[in-house]
Amino acid sequence: MHLITVEDISKEEEGRTLVNNVRFSIDAFKKVALMGETGSGKSTVMKMMGGLVQASSGNAYFEGQRIKGPDEVLLPGHPTIAYLSQHFELRSNYRVHELLEMANKMEDEEAGGIYLICRINHLLDRKVHQLSGGERQRIALARLLVGKPQLLLLDEPFTNLDLFNNRIINEVIHQVCNKMAITCVLVSHDPVEVLFWADELLIMKHGQLVFQGSPKEAYARPQDEYIAGLLGEYNLISPEQKTLYKLFGVEEMIFIRPEKIGIGSDPTTGIPGTVLEVKFLGTHYRLLIRTSEMDVIAYVEKAPSIHDQVFIFPKSL
Repeated sequence: MHLITVEDISKEEEGRTLVNNVRFSIDAFKKVALMGETGSGKSTVMKMMGGLVQASSGNAYFEGQRIKGPDEVLLPGHPTIAYLSQHFELRSNYRVHELLEMANKMEDEEAGGIYLICRINHLLDRKVHQLSGGERQRIALARLLVGKPQLLLLDEPFTNLDLFNNRIINEVIHQVCNKMAITCVLVSHDPVEVLFWADELLIMKHGQLVFQGSPKEAYARPQDEYIAGLLGEYNLISPEQKTLYKLFGVEEMIFIRPEKIGIGSDPTTGIPGTVLEVKFLGTHYRLLIRTSEMDVIAYVEKAPSIHDQVFIFPKSL
């Protein structure tokens, strides 16, 4: 039996369809990422899964039992499903350990392990108003985890955090999902995070589910430009670009990621082009190369100079 099953769930609000007949299932202990452009219905689906938003039609099931919406229960939510977004709240007139004790369903040693993973041991005696945004986020996460949920819903938890705290909460969530017997669903706009973290990827567009599969499949062989663009830069090569098309493949439309393009100086290895832009991105350089058929983006470790002539070729990774 699947841990979560979503069957033809829809949500309409003020005459607008936010989610339209979405169905999928999630197995226990999986790490699932939910992606899509702003307004695609990601957060609405997440909240209906957690029993926080009432579906207009369709149902979500947890271990075969229907999840009731807020119109059907006194307190919205499901007892074994935890939900965290960037809009969490913590009572400011409490010390951290008091907030955690109110939510705790674990033995002291087990709860201590959660505090260690969430990096909050040194914060337990502080009051909430004395904490930074990143510290508050980690405490909100720990507060959910000591309640022993089976499913953790993370709705863009990195939003509104600076780069330093973003990295910390990112690492914390990785450790939580790897060390605890818990299923995680993450809404994120960050393709690097999704590709590195997720076992499975769900992609929403205009309120509908348009992809369910592995992140690797979506990245390497996207079915359209929408999916390709969500996961990073790409070069779209069609049969109209005859020379490039012949060099890179024979599919109807070819999405080539920039790291799949190599450059060299040997005219027998590929197609000539002129370097228009060189941008340093830390681990690599981003090149914009003009060929006779189209401009091509390539990621390389060693950069040529602007206006240099190079020859591009497919690179196996």
